Amino acid sequence: MLTDCIFYAAAIPAVLISAINKGGFGSGVGVVAVPLMALTVPPLQAAAILLPILIAIDAVSVWFYRNTWDRAALRIMLPGAIVGVGLGMLTADLLSSAAIRLILGAICVIFTLNYWIGKRAKPTAQRSNSAGRFWGGVAGYTSFLAHAGGPAIGIYLLPQKLDKSIFVGTTVMFWATVNLVKVAPYALLGQFDATNLATSAVLAPLVPLGVGIGIWMNRRISPNGFYRVCYTLVFAVGLKLLWDGLRH
Repeated sequence: MLTDCIFYAAAIPAVLISAINKGGFGSGVGVVAVPLMALTVPPLQAAAILLPILIAIDAVSVWFYRNTWDRAALRIMLPGAIVGVGLGMLTADLLSSAAIRLILGAICVIFTLNYWIGKRAKPTAQRSNSAGRFWGGVAGYTSFLAHAGGPAIGIYLLPQKLDKSIFVGTTVMFWATVNLVKVAPYALLGQFDATNLATSAVLAPLVPLGVGIGIWMNRRISPNGFYRVCYTLVFAVGLKLLWDGLRH
């Protein structure tokens, strides 16, 4: 397994933020996990280390939200997501680590600026199949490269003004499915070697802690302060990745 202390200084908060996000608090901020880890290891390796952990988080989250999710939304989004995962697999070897860092940095910066200064989407009960498939595809592709598909799903689901628990449960079920779909492509790309899997196993005990914190915070704490801290972190990491990508 990896033994670099600097890696774990980035990986431990990345895993905890992912688990808290999956527990239903701080929707979207899980986008920072791979970029944060990518400050110390190649982005695709960071994504591979994180995938088994995300699947473990999904297993816990699915249990808590098993009765609160929107089946119609998943039927619309999942076909596009599977296509996006396939495109991610086909293009992963064509992108250098510097190019992926640039993509990740751009996602983080745009995602944060949209949250800070972008126009809030107006709530609507309408559900466009074509939009759902498109944003599902974007989510699948960016998720394959960096588990960074949360913003795309938010763009589609948030304007529908779903009940908070239904929204969280729907995203939980979506990512539980997509993350399982990604296992075979990651294996075919040789990313599940002994080093990466052992590192995942070391980080895995953080999962129930983070999910438990997320569920507790979702029920009891206003997210405003948490959002401010997390989005600031996303923005800072995004700028660093853009700088690293341009420099290399």
